[in-house]
Amino acid sequence: MNVLLVGSGGREHALAWRLAQSPGLDRLFAAPGNPGIANHATCITLDVKDHAAVVDFCRAERIGLVVIGPEAPLVDGLADSLRAAGLPVFGPSAAAAQLEGSKGFTKELCTRADIPTAGYRRVSGLDEALIALEAFPLPVVVKADGLAAGKGVTVAMTRAEATGAVEAIFAEPGGAAVIEEFLDGEEVSLFVLTDGTAFVPFGSAQDHKRVGDGDTGPNTGGMGAYSPAPVLSPALERQAIDTIIRPTIAAMAEAGTPFSGVLYAGLMLTERGPKLIEYNARFGDPECQVLMFRYQGDLPALLLAVAEGRLAEVEAPAFSDETALTVVMAARGYPGTPETGGAIDNIEAAEAGGARVFQAGTARHGGTLVASGGRVLAVTAGGATIAQAQAAAYRAVDRIGFPMGFCRRDIGWREIARQL
Repeated sequence: MNVLLVGSGGREHALAWRLAQSPGLDRLFAAPGNPGIANHATCITLDVKDHAAVVDFCRAERIGLVVIGPEAPLVDGLADSLRAAGLPVFGPSAAAAQLEGSKGFTKELCTRADIPTAGYRRVSGLDEALIALEAFPLPVVVKADGLAAGKGVTVAMTRAEATGAVEAIFAEPGGAAVIEEFLDGEEVSLFVLTDGTAFVPFGSAQDHKRVGDGDTGPNTGGMGAYSPAPVLSPALERQAIDTIIRPTIAAMAEAGTPFSGVLYAGLMLTERGPKLIEYNARFGDPECQVLMFRYQGDLPALLLAVAEGRLAEVEAPAFSDETALTVVMAARGYPGTPETGGAIDNIEAAEAGGARVFQAGTARHGGTLVASGGRVLAVTAGGATIAQAQAAAYRAVDRIGFPMGFCRRDIGWREIARQL
């Protein structure tokens, strides 16, 4: 089977690495890919906003499965165009991708389906937002109602900070926001594969959003993650599935917009049980890196079963019992204005001990690998315990030559502290 992978980040490198290990794979293409993905796939120049061009390419190359990595093409309806052309695609329709594309849409679905989540107000103007803020105690959460690459959230500790957050959102034309009550607890991510009817869990992870050690500094797209996340116990996972995941899948199907793909639930573990923070309509980044590191099955076959509505017919996904941990190496200046162009070397030495270095914001200038974005590498390793996985990942980090890069040195700290 020939497969087309859409995307160019660390998530897509992890997917390409695992897809390429399938005995049933003939050719893997990536649009546009990156230098790391090029080790596993043929990278092509293809404008994924031009749906007709993507369909033509798939027909010409006899593509048997399209895997859409990022959220933007999903919200743009690429999956719809591919399905209309009779092509199997892993990823939800534009209507279903609203679960990520519109936080207000998801909140209203939670209200209809009685799904536990934070209290909220959906607002469409600055004056309305300022009035709504008065009803929420501090801290209060302000979210841009749209795609924001994991960074459109402000946890405001003061009224001035909350006001500034909504003013920034409505300074842009067409701004919209969701104002939420602050939930106290620990965050965790739960992943589920679904074909719109059947579903299976696909692992848990815990991300580290803040840029600095000890969860300090501004939010980022993610500075590291580990999987599994023991804080989501089997009992809590069952509760989340019964009260959040199952009713969401049912509500989407009843609305005539069944969700097919990976449903990524960001959860807050509160004293009253798991509550939904938000949904993503694709694998997380860097969560995908640790999930793919642990996954042990035939990924193209599994994703094709999802695409073709046959998920109930295949065996449940199998994962290694080991913990996987990934450390993001970012370019200096991230999450503000990253310094691009810094040289990167010694990746082979970093991988010599069994680690994997998934590339995200990288490019080749001549024969030199350089940083081309904010999050540059996701250095991933495994171990029998989280402490062992952490040690292995940082050994690999320290072998990489990237003078213009930086990373957090405490990924996994919460779970390691619990196990002391």
